[in-house]
Amino acid sequence: MTTEAKITQIVKRDNQIVPFDREKITNAIYRAAASVGGHDRDVSENITENVISMLNECFHPTDKPSVEEVQNIIEKVLIEHGHARTAKAFILYREYRRRERESGGKGSSMDGRLPYRLMYKTLLWNIDHSCETIEKLNRIVRKGKLPELIVSTNKAYDESVQQAARMIASEQDHIRLIIVAGPSSSGKTTTTAKLARWLNEMGVETVPLNLDHYFFDLELHPRDEHGDYDFETPEALDITLINNHLKALVDGNTVKMPYYDFQHGKRHDNMNEVSVAPEQVILIDTLHGLYEPLTRGIDNQLKFKVYIETISQLRDNDGNFIRWTDIRLLRRIIRDHANRGYDPKQTIGHWHYVRSSELKHIIPFIKDANYVLNGALPYEFPFLKKYTNSYFPSFISEWKDDPKRVDAFIRAKRIYKMLDQIEQYDDESIIPGDSLLREFIGGSVYKLH
Repeated sequence: MTTEAKITQIVKRDNQIVPFDREKITNAIYRAAASVGGHDRDVSENITENVISMLNECFHPTDKPSVEEVQNIIEKVLIEHGHARTAKAFILYREYRRRERESGGKGSSMDGRLPYRLMYKTLLWNIDHSCETIEKLNRIVRKGKLPELIVSTNKAYDESVQQAARMIASEQDHIRLIIVAGPSSSGKTTTTAKLARWLNEMGVETVPLNLDHYFFDLELHPRDEHGDYDFETPEALDITLINNHLKALVDGNTVKMPYYDFQHGKRHDNMNEVSVAPEQVILIDTLHGLYEPLTRGIDNQLKFKVYIETISQLRDNDGNFIRWTDIRLLRRIIRDHANRGYDPKQTIGHWHYVRSSELKHIIPFIKDANYVLNGALPYEFPFLKKYTNSYFPSFISEWKDDPKRVDAFIRAKRIYKMLDQIEQYDDESIIPGDSLLREFIGGSVYKLH
């Protein structure tokens, strides 16, 4: 017997009111199921029955739910009735269409800039560990199961880094330069340290170089109307010196690396003498490692490029995926305040430079990476809230009517709303010293700064 829907109309994204059509629900479910190998129309129709029943429970006959609300119920029914793989496909399809709408219908051009395969794998992992939403993450915190999630998350991340190490070790006869790149606060430093450790265990001896020491003096960069420096572009680094030093090292010569004092924005040249033996491999950690001019002096066949990003697949209480850039901003607020003496307001106000540069000089080159790994940690949000939540009310109040801080205001307001949904957790003792999160909150077993 077919269940009749009580609602008769729904609201489209353009606010147009249209008749409710159960066939569209069945078709959406069938398409998602087919994408993962399911081609049984009867099963899709049975799932639609469950969706209609839940809609009848949630809405009065006079209500006009939005398309998003109907889709949220479809996802809920799919997951609760054991159709996890179909649910994952449906969720990813929704996200792809959202990005397509935001890009003016040019979503397909983003395929080379987004690691969809890893996004899907991450979503699958999150659903399998019941942490794909803030609501479920909060449930884990309240039930005292956060330590278990930390162990599982760290294991998955470590296995990903180990896989990169195995790939490099299999090609060690010709690789001379390993690059760990990615946007700000994605976890490059910890990843580089772990990669070096596992490579050394596999018989690949590495010589780490931190290219952050090649920044020009801060005073050499122009200031904006707020007195803020833009040192996020590749040109903020001494590209010529980097190429000269890398070429010299690969050729077997010795160089004297500079040292950059972030506290005072000063570079000190000829500080650290470095050489690389024929059996050793150079390992660099830098924002712009995939930016071709940065390592132009080295033949591309001699490079192995690792890219890391916070590929979170966690959705908030409104059903929206948390933005990867917001995670990294929270991390950077903590790190900059603790290690570089920056006021959190300065970090948020500066973030438009970070985004502008990474959209131009970092993210477009993800397609050139030999290996992409995920630096997002589902368990980090309760701790990130502990360190950052108190800053946002004053920022939002101060920037509300400032036309020059519209970007910072919108960003701060969005993140504060997200943090408000998250259960805070204060006991950091459950975070091991080799966790990537320790790179930002302190207490890492690795020498990071």
